[in-house]
Amino acid sequence: MKTSAKFFVSALLLAGAFVPECAAQDWPNLNCYREANATLMEARQSDPDDARIDWVVFMGDSGTQGWTEKDPEFFTSNHFIGRGINGQTTPQMLLRFRQDVIDLSPKAVVILGGANDVAGNTGPSSLKMIMDNIKSMVELARANGIKVVLCSVLPSNHFYWIPELKPADTLIELNRQIKAYADANHIPYADYHSALVDDQKGLNEAYRIDTAHPSLEGYKLIEPLVLQAIKEALAQ
Repeated sequence: MKTSAKFFVSALLLAGAFVPECAAQDWPNLNCYREANATLMEARQSDPDDARIDWVVFMGDSGTQGWTEKDPEFFTSNHFIGRGINGQTTPQMLLRFRQDVIDLSPKAVVILGGANDVAGNTGPSSLKMIMDNIKSMVELARANGIKVVLCSVLPSNHFYWIPELKPADTLIELNRQIKAYADANHIPYADYHSALVDDQKGLNEAYRIDTAHPSLEGYKLIEPLVLQAIKEALAQ
């Protein structure tokens, strides 16, 4: 492996294992991956062979950040770049989409978001608002020649940080709308919800660390789903 390629893999491992703390005034968390992005782009520019590799960015919230932390080998071995931030909502993801996705020039992006909008992490959000943000990310990706995979949000019938909320049915309806949009626009869809849901519309205890986040076993269960969706996207 060339030195630059080794450097790039090391940068991926570092970025997947650690997300810098962000200043409170940095609402979209633009600073979180700024240095990691600069490191990746420098490594890629120094290695002409990199242009032939199908790099894929995973844009998301804690569902994506937790994935990079629990199974970093899945990311490095498949040339995947994790860009998830705990607690993020889709407007925050949209604001950092250029620097954390487009500027990295990936072949594809996997978008997972919306659950924290339902939780109200950055204020009240309607399903239309969530879908508008997801659609904007899709349109930005496509305008820059980046293939897209859309994902269902994960099942949950209890958000521990807002226990009075009953999110299960809203998440199901959000997934229905994401899938309908994906189907109408010929976008591969990775259905994590169906794989992880239990008979109470929650995250199956066998695959979770809490009521909103998968365990390593949960991620292992959905990895074949996203790999197939990425394969379909790259073939388009």
